[in-house]
Amino acid sequence: MLLQWIGEVQMIEQRNKAMNVYIAELIEGMMSEGIYTLLVKGQGLAQCYNRPNWRSSGDVDLLLSKDNYEKAKAFILPKGVLTEPEEAGKKHLAMQVGQWAVELHGTLRVGLSKRVDRMLDKVQYDILYGGQVRSWMNERTQVFLPAANEDVVYVFAHILQHFYKGGIGLRQICDWCRLLYTYRDSLNCELLEQRIKRAGLMSEWKVFGALAIEYLGFPKDSMPLLDVRCKKEDGRCEIDASLRKKADKICEFILEVGNFGHNRDNSYFQKHSYFVQKCISAWKRVKDLCRHATIFPLSSVRFFIGIMHNGIVSAARGE
Repeated sequence: MLLQWIGEVQMIEQRNKAMNVYIAELIEGMMSEGIYTLLVKGQGLAQCYNRPNWRSSGDVDLLLSKDNYEKAKAFILPKGVLTEPEEAGKKHLAMQVGQWAVELHGTLRVGLSKRVDRMLDKVQYDILYGGQVRSWMNERTQVFLPAANEDVVYVFAHILQHFYKGGIGLRQICDWCRLLYTYRDSLNCELLEQRIKRAGLMSEWKVFGALAIEYLGFPKDSMPLLDVRCKKEDGRCEIDASLRKKADKICEFILEVGNFGHNRDNSYFQKHSYFVQKCISAWKRVKDLCRHATIFPLSSVRFFIGIMHNGIVSAARGE
C-alpha cells in the first residue's frame, strides 16, 4: 500500500507541475493579447496547502469581466474543443485544450437564488473593479486570485451549488478549510458575517463548519461565525448536538453520491434524448432537495424555485 501511495503521489505531483506550466503559458498568452483574467479555485487554492503539489488538480477556471470574457473566447476557441454547449446566460464556456480542461467564467453566480447571486455579484464587482485580489507567483508568472475575504465566500457558495445540484466531494470542503485556516488571522469576520447573512446562508455555514471540525479535524477556534460551546465540568469544547446531527447527514450524502455525483448512475445521458435527460435530472434534483430539507428546510424550499427556474431556462436555450 505504501508503494502504491508513493506512486500515486508522484503522478499527482507531475500533473500539478505540468498544469502550473500550462497556466503560466495560458495567462502570459492572454496578457500579450490584452486579456486580463483571474484564476479561481483549483491551483490557486492549492497554494493554501502545506504541499500544493499533493492536491489532486482539476480544471483551470478563469474569471473574466464581460469584455475580457468575449476576448478570451476568441483567443482560446481555436486552441481546443468545446466539451459542452456554451451557457451564454451564465457566461460559462467549458473546453478541452490538449490534456487540460479549461473553463471561462464571466460571473460568480451559482444559480441557487437571486439573494445569493446578488451577494456574489457584489463580491465579483469588488474583485474585478475594487482591487480585491491577491497573487501567486507561479515561477516567473504572476497569477492573480480573488482576495481571501472574497474567495472564502465564493468557494463556500460553490460548495453549496454542488451540494444542492448533484453532489460534492471532501476535497472541495478541504479547499474551503485550508483557505479559512491560511488566512485565519487576516479575514474580516465582520464583512464575512454581513455577506453570509445577506445571502441567507448562515445555517449552511454553521453546519458545514461543524462538519469540518467533526470529520476533518479543523481547529475549533479557527472556524469563524461558529459558536463552539465549552462544558463547564471538564473545560472541553464541543459542537452543538443539532449541528453535529446535520453534519452527519451531509457526510453520509457526500460519501454516498461521490464527487460531483460520480457514484450515481448517470448512464441516462447516453441512453435518452435531450428532453428525457432534462426530466430525469430534474427528478434527481427534486429528490435531493427533499432529502436536504431534513437539514436545511427553509433553504431547500427557497433554492428549489431557483434551481427549477434555471433548469427550465437552460433547457429552453438548449444548454
